[in-house]
Amino acid sequence: MRRQLRFTDEAEAQLRSIASDGSKRGLLKQVRKTLGLLETDARHPGLHTHEYASLKGVNGERIWEAYVQNETPGAYRVFFHYGPDEGKASGRVPVMTIVTITPHP
Repeated sequence: MRRQLRFTDEAEAQLRSIASDGSKRGLLKQVRKTLGLLETDARHPGLHTHEYASLKGVNGERIWEAYVQNETPGAYRVFFHYGPDEGKASGRVPVMTIVTITPHP
């Protein structure tokens, strides 16, 4: 299912920071690939998507984790939740909110 991505202020700042650091070009490419896969198929096997149970969204949403990198020290992850789903009722594309883009805690 195709989804529209929205970014929290924190996630947007993290993405800008990665994009502005020339030494992180490879990481930026990996993050963009992950975001593209989340937009089109959040269950893609390469994302290893799973619920991150120790964290909840601002409104109690279930938080999910997707891999940007694998088998790398400090591997990056994208944390997200589904919604707000204002799109469902209006016939628009449902929304996925990117909460943070960060090295694995």
